[in-house]
Amino acid sequence: MGVLRSVRAGRPCPRGGAGPDAAGLALDWIGDERIAISGVPPAHAVARLAERGVTHIVNCRPRVDVWWAGDLAAERAAFGPGRVAQAPMQDHGLRQRPAVWAAAACFAARVLDDQPQAGVLIHCTAGRRRSVMLGYAVLRLRGHDRTRAAALVLRYRPGAELVPAYVRSVERWLAAAR
Repeated sequence: MGVLRSVRAGRPCPRGGAGPDAAGLALDWIGDERIAISGVPPAHAVARLAERGVTHIVNCRPRVDVWWAGDLAAERAAFGPGRVAQAPMQDHGLRQRPAVWAAAACFAARVLDDQPQAGVLIHCTAGRRRSVMLGYAVLRLRGHDRTRAAALVLRYRPGAELVPAYVRSVERWLAAAR
């Protein structure tokens, strides 16, 4: 079960410019999947995300963090509420309840399926664990097997870590949905 090990990898993808831009945001596109993973974008950089190919956002930060920092409000102001979803997860390394993240994963998968030019940014605070989990879930929803989904996020997001409990949460949810 190599997929379930916490693994780090990294090689950026050049869609919309790999690595940090002038605002310092590392936006890493996952191959040709039109999914980007990053840490939380600075408020002054949110409006410029569209220039880098982002059309929709999934924010994986907890409610108190987005309330305090205002990043979810800034994203909704810049992109519109219908283009921003929230998956308010804590990064505790334990099972993630689907009630918190599944709707956001379905949102991202649906956008990518229905809009061929869409680019979805999935972010948490550091872009290492929660956003990687949600990116993995979106790839699984889009038909990738466990190994391929894990390989994609680990290959293209530097510092990505697939937490075993998070991967099990996704796989249990998928099994229950079938």
